[in-house]
Amino acid sequence: MSIKTHPASSAGRAQKHPINRGSRTKIQSKTFVAVAGNIGSGKSSLTDLLSKHFGWRPYFESVADNPYLKDFYADMHRWSFNLQVYFLSNRFRNHKSITEGPHSVILDRVIYEDAEIFARNLFEIGKMEERDYRNYVALYEVMTAYLRPPDLLIYLRANVETLLRQIALRGRDFELSIDRAYLEQLNAHYENWIARYKLGRVLIVESDALDFVNRREDFGTVAAMIAEKLGMKGQAKRRTQ
Repeated sequence: MSIKTHPASSAGRAQKHPINRGSRTKIQSKTFVAVAGNIGSGKSSLTDLLSKHFGWRPYFESVADNPYLKDFYADMHRWSFNLQVYFLSNRFRNHKSITEGPHSVILDRVIYEDAEIFARNLFEIGKMEERDYRNYVALYEVMTAYLRPPDLLIYLRANVETLLRQIALRGRDFELSIDRAYLEQLNAHYENWIARYKLGRVLIVESDALDFVNRREDFGTVAAMIAEKLGMKGQAKRRTQ
């Protein structure tokens, strides 16, 4: 493999976003929050809880209706490009809708994760051909140049033991074949990406010792951190009282 640079690194530095200035001015009062993290980190659960707590419209990752996911985990090399293009298309559609819409929203996984984490990792471990990877990155960079970044990116940091435990608990058959090495590779890419991310505010949540689904106080802690980051005084107390 001859690629030594990071062609998808545009998501890790400040960009100019050629959005219509008039329309962008109108939507500045709304809140756009996104939750990022590895497989099994609890993104969807936290997205659901925060949407109800703060009154934000949720956008969830396409899993149940994904036509490639099961095939991908059975044969990553064959289906990696198809899967990544599917995710890219769906996330661009959601992100564009968020950018153009009037509502405050919370997004389960951002489009930047696809290129910076998953596609890059698939290429580096030999599961995606170089020509496919280059084609994918070129498409990704064109698409993301027109998107408004989140006001706040929440990164759920979790070790591999936590990820494996939570993957087993939710019991999706096609995920049970995911091995430790693959999750470790993804975690390394996440740490590298989050260290370079410059598109907006970041909140890193150390989630190994947290159970925000079943422990009210844990969710209250996370909600308070988010409210503080966004300058939303008093908003964190709704669900915890």
